[in-house]
Amino acid sequence: MARLLVFDLDGTLVDSRRDLADSANALIVERGGAPLPVDAITAMVGEGAAKLVLRALLAAGLGRDDLEAALARFLELYDDRLLAHTRLYEGTREVLDAAAARVPLAVLTNKPQRHTERLLDGLAVRPAFRWVIGGDTPYGRKPDPAGLSHLIAAAGTTAADTVMVGDSAIDLRTARAAGTRVCLVRYGFGFSTAQGELTGTEMLADRAGDLTRLLHLHSA
Repeated sequence: MARLLVFDLDGTLVDSRRDLADSANALIVERGGAPLPVDAITAMVGEGAAKLVLRALLAAGLGRDDLEAALARFLELYDDRLLAHTRLYEGTREVLDAAAARVPLAVLTNKPQRHTERLLDGLAVRPAFRWVIGGDTPYGRKPDPAGLSHLIAAAGTTAADTVMVGDSAIDLRTARAAGTRVCLVRYGFGFSTAQGELTGTEMLADRAGDLTRLLHLHSA
C-alpha cells in the first residue's frame, strides 16, 4: 500500500462539468456571445481557470482582449455556482473514508485554492485530506511537479511510495515528472486526453469502488 495518496479534484473526486460550463457560458453571454455545449467546455478543463476562460472565449468567437478582467469575472460567476450541481462521484466518499483510515491523503488541483477549499467543505470531505494545494499557490500548476514533490516531502515519504490519482493527461504527466505511481479513473471527464499517453504500467479504475482494490484499501 502507498504511504501517500494524492488526488486530483475535477473529474477525479467530483463531477463539476455542469457548474463550470454554466459559469463559462454566463461569461460568454455577458460578452455578447452564444453559449457553448457543456461537453465543449468540459474538454477545455484541466489546466486552470485562466486557460479555461481563454479557450471558451476563443471558441465563442470573442477573442482574447482583456483576459484579466474576463478571468476575474469568471471566478465571480463560478463562486455563485460552485456547488449548484457538483457532486462526488458515486462511491468516492466510501473510498476516502477507507483511505484516510490507512494513509495520509492530499488534493492537488489546478482549481484556485479558495474554490477548492469551499468545494471540499461543501461536500463534507475536507477532513479526509491532510494537505490541499490549489493551482494559484506558489507551487504552480500541474503538470509542473513542484506541488506533488512538496506533498511527498511534507508526508516524509518517497515518490516510489506515492500514488497520484487523477483522470487526465495532466495528472499522468505530473506523476511521471515527480516519479510517482499513477492511477487514472476512466470515468473522469479528462480521461480521453490521457489515452494516447498510456504505457500499460498505469493503474486504471472504471468506477470509484475499484480504487479500494487498486490502492489496497481493504480492511485487514
